[in-house]
Amino acid sequence: MALWLIRAGGEGEYERKFLDEERVYLTWDELVDDLTKAKSREAVTEVMRRCLPEAGEGKLRNHVGQVWAFCATIAAGDWFALPSKFSSTIHFGEITGPLRFDAKAEPPFKHYRTCRWIERDVPRSRFDQDLLYSLGAFLTICRITRNDAEARIRAIAANGWQSSKTGTVTVKPTSAKAKSEEPAEEDVPTEDGGTVDLEQLAHDSIARMIDARFKGHGLARLVDSILRAQGYSTHRSPEGADHGVDILAGTGPMGFGSPRICVQVKSGDSPIDRPSVDQLVGTMQHVGADHGLFVAWGGFKTTVNRELAQKYFRLRLWDQKDLIEQILVHYPDLDAEVRAELPLKRIWTVAGTDEDA
Repeated sequence: MALWLIRAGGEGEYERKFLDEERVYLTWDELVDDLTKAKSREAVTEVMRRCLPEAGEGKLRNHVGQVWAFCATIAAGDWFALPSKFSSTIHFGEITGPLRFDAKAEPPFKHYRTCRWIERDVPRSRFDQDLLYSLGAFLTICRITRNDAEARIRAIAANGWQSSKTGTVTVKPTSAKAKSEEPAEEDVPTEDGGTVDLEQLAHDSIARMIDARFKGHGLARLVDSILRAQGYSTHRSPEGADHGVDILAGTGPMGFGSPRICVQVKSGDSPIDRPSVDQLVGTMQHVGADHGLFVAWGGFKTTVNRELAQKYFRLRLWDQKDLIEQILVHYPDLDAEVRAELPLKRIWTVAGTDEDA
């Protein structure tokens, strides 16, 4: 069996469709020909050449490798990872069927493989940095091969998706026989074959520092600093039982103005469920808050995000990714002691895509 990375569009725009329909799609808009009839890599190359007539040989070879892997190399029973673009989580699934073609479907949903979701919304913090680096490849489809990744992720799954996070990796030497059994790199795209999402890797590095230095009630202190940097006057509950209120925030010098915000902060790495969010809504009414903010380091379960639109004008949810984005936006105005504990420096780099391979 193998472990694959499959992305749900360049910006994750098809993630919800993948999850809801238990399918992974070959998300090339240009692929309208039936690839189930292409029985060889050469046949797929001819189809891709027709669909991408202006592509150079390098770009064409890159796309053919990914498409051929999706069509023929990925096998039923293989696991795959789908990193979320909307939260700091990764979804894991298992391929359950062969390539299928739906002539009536709109592009890019004509080609698909059925799957079952093994686990959704696994926090990125549960994986060592080298695994996150491999899963940060910009390629839409590639095999994850480095550092015994498949066995390690299966071990994490067997442990209830919990990891010791030792930060060290022991890699067993690969025998000559094992190497000969692996597909040639030119045939199967791997994480070494494309650029890496440096922005996501930077977020992962910042997340590890926050996790180490702002545990427990410290995360509420960090959120409090962000709100004050946004111009709010705040009251932060002392450490201990908070009865669902970690921070109260309001506008004006004394915080008497609107909007008045009730904030709940959870520093654990398990996703928050709907009852916890509903409890915050009840607390908002109890303290006379206009709006609520739920900050969950471990993110939120899919059912919570799906129903967020119903509470859009009253409630905001920040997961790990949202929190880090707020830190980056308001970093110069955070408390000096917070900036000392979380030293960051802005850099610029070239944006990458899977076409840069």
